Amino acid sequence: MKTFILIHGSWHSAWNWHKVKPLLEKNGHKAIATDLPGMGRDKTPIAEVKMKSTVEKICGLIDSIEGNVILVGHSKNGIMISQAAEYRPDKIEKLIYLAAYMVQNGKTQREYSVQDTQGWLKPYVTQHPETNSHTLQTEIYKEGLYHDCGNEITEMAKVILSNEPVESGIAPLELTDENYGRVPRYYIECTEDRAVTPYIQKVMYTETVCKKVYSLATSHSPFFSKPNELVEILEEIAQN
Repeated sequence: MKTFILIHGSWHSAWNWHKVKPLLEKNGHKAIATDLPGMGRDKTPIAEVKMKSTVEKICGLIDSIEGNVILVGHSKNGIMISQAAEYRPDKIEKLIYLAAYMVQNGKTQREYSVQDTQGWLKPYVTQHPETNSHTLQTEIYKEGLYHDCGNEITEMAKVILSNEPVESGIAPLELTDENYGRVPRYYIECTEDRAVTPYIQKVMYTETVCKKVYSLATSHSPFFSKPNELVEILEEIAQN
């Protein structure tokens, strides 16, 4: 049995994993999906959310678990599992990046995002300077995030998605070979992704070498469109 901690991406919450979590548990694993600060049911004011406090929450969750964990990070919040691995390398068995930002030491998520010029989402992002956050306009939800998912996912997203803090996207990662560098990394690319495109995914997993790269022919949201196939990959990684 393994313990998976499932970390959602921008604007989302633990809701991302509602199809994946029971499948992992059926296989005998423990699966924990958490709302990051300011997201989902976590009521931290979005203007107060910082990368440091978000990583601290993840580390606190790791510390509360007996034994080691496998961290799975989606989308932007690949940066969070990387930074958590720097602080808890002896507690993290593996890192799994799901169409996620895998950013090198000293660099920011935004530095990679700006290279991703073919992504569909940027014209639909509304900035909220008063809270140092942004939201995604609902008209791009289906085609930008969920084009291979059931329409009910888009309808649920219209109720659930929320503001995303800006600060973490411009915070340089602080990673060392001695800590982060010794935690095994795996990447799952989504080849039909319109949010974090296959181009920038390849840039990242080429720059930062992983033990193995897997591919899913899905949108940015395989946890909704192909949960069984995703869990098969997570299971294989867990057993390696």
